[in-house]
Order: sequence, then C-alpha cells, then structure tokens
Amino acid sequence: MQNHPPLVSCGWLAQCLDATDIVVLDATFFLPIQQRNALEEYRQAHIPGARFFDIDEVADKTSPLPHMLPTPAQFAEAVGEMGIGNDSHVIAYDSNFFMASARLWWTFRVFGHDRVSVLDGGLARWKAEGRPVTEQLPVVAERRFTAGFRPELVCDLEQMKALLAERDVQILDARSPGRFAGTEPEPRAGLRSGHIPGSRNLLFKNLIDETTFCLKSPAELEKLYREAGVASAQPVTTSCGTGVTAAILALGLYCIGNEQVAVYDGSWTEWGGREDTPVSRD
Repeated sequence: MQNHPPLVSCGWLAQCLDATDIVVLDATFFLPIQQRNALEEYRQAHIPGARFFDIDEVADKTSPLPHMLPTPAQFAEAVGEMGIGNDSHVIAYDSNFFMASARLWWTFRVFGHDRVSVLDGGLARWKAEGRPVTEQLPVVAERRFTAGFRPELVCDLEQMKALLAERDVQILDARSPGRFAGTEPEPRAGLRSGHIPGSRNLLFKNLIDETTFCLKSPAELEKLYREAGVASAQPVTTSCGTGVTAAILALGLYCIGNEQVAVYDGSWTEWGGREDTPVSRD
C-alpha cells in the first residue's frame, strides 16, 4: 500500500516516467452524450509513453451490458499485450474527471494487481502544470501477466438483490441527483427511472476539485460521504449508470482508508433495464 498509493501526483509521475517498472495507461472514456472520441484524442495528445486502454474493448463481449468485466484470462492477455507484467506499477489517467482511470484502478485490483495508482488530476492537471504531451505512439514489447480474481470487490445482480434483504446495507449511487430521484430521464433508452431501494446518492463530480481537477482532501471526502448518509469505515457497494463512475466513489473511499468497497458492475443499466428488480423514486 505504501509503495503503491491509490493516487500519485503529476510531479511524481514526471520524475518516474522513465522508470522501467512504470507503465502509464490512458483510460479516458466519454459518455455517448459527450460526443467525443477518446482514442482519437489519445492519438492527438497523450503523456509520453502512455498506452491506450479501452474499457469497451477489454470487456465481456458476450454480455449485452456495456464494458462489463472480462474474464481473468482475457484481461491477462490484453494487458500483457500492452507490455504490463505482474511487477509493473500501472499509472492510470484520463481526461474526463477520473472516467475511466478509477474504473481501471479498480479493475486491476479485481484481477489481483495492487501495483496500480491513478494520476491525480489526470491529463487536465498534467497540461495545466505545463508538462509534455505527444502524438508519438509507444513501441511496446509484450509481457506475461498472470491474473487472479478478488470477488469481494465485485457485486453482481444476484448479490445486489440479496443485499436488499440485509440490515444496515450501504449502497451508494454516483449518478446525478435528478437521475437518482427519477426526475431526469436516463441517457440510455429502455431504462426505468429511479434508484435501488435503500441506496444513497453522491454525485461523483462532487469528489473532484474544480480548480485543480484532483480528488478533494481526505477530510473533504469524509465529509461528503457522511453527508450522503454513509458510514465510510463500514462496507459499501457503489453503483452508477454502467459501473464507471461507481469506481470513482470506490477510489475516494479507498483514499480515506476503506478497502471494503465493491462495485456493482452492471449498475443501473442492468437494474433499471429489468422488470424483476424493485425501484424507488423517493
């Protein structure tokens, strides 16, 4: 943990960029409504040496749901082709408010790799500090990566249903207050409006400082979770629209010492798209 903190600064990465064990991944992901192309933007400007990680490509293609976790074998093959080994310290960044660098941080941990950190502030902070970007694509030598699996970090549909029967369960939704309350339409067609009964709401962007683009201080994060009605030292399951911004809530909790956090991978796209799951709008 001390050697591989959840967050690293741009200054730290700039000093370590040429280290042989450092692998930088651009994990930028945009929502369809943003109408931006993450891969194209990566090709135009990325941190020197960074490889591109597409959460829609390294995913379970058999699922009708978007960017669901791949199998350990699929993940191992994909990251091995990116030149990542089990001794690599992976630094994930993005240019969209921790989407999907936090998701990638969580994914590496799901597959047993704790040598992973998120670049605090992402590409926006990197550029604001006047650090270099490039169009040059890195030459990568394939490596062997062995993946494990930590089920306690992942929640599926049946586990979510079971959670609703438990007392003192903590489910935290990263979507906007309007989507949570069912007063705003869902961006994906065919989904009901509302939230999982008993869940709380904390918009993921509230965790991010608008000036620095970095995560807020531990004290500020603690206050946000408390105000959302979450005991930050107790187990939490996070959810969102498609399992991406839920990982930002998980990252924030990890930064204040809570490692007992699972992400509901299917999130509202799965829950709200079914007829056999209860929905609240209060």
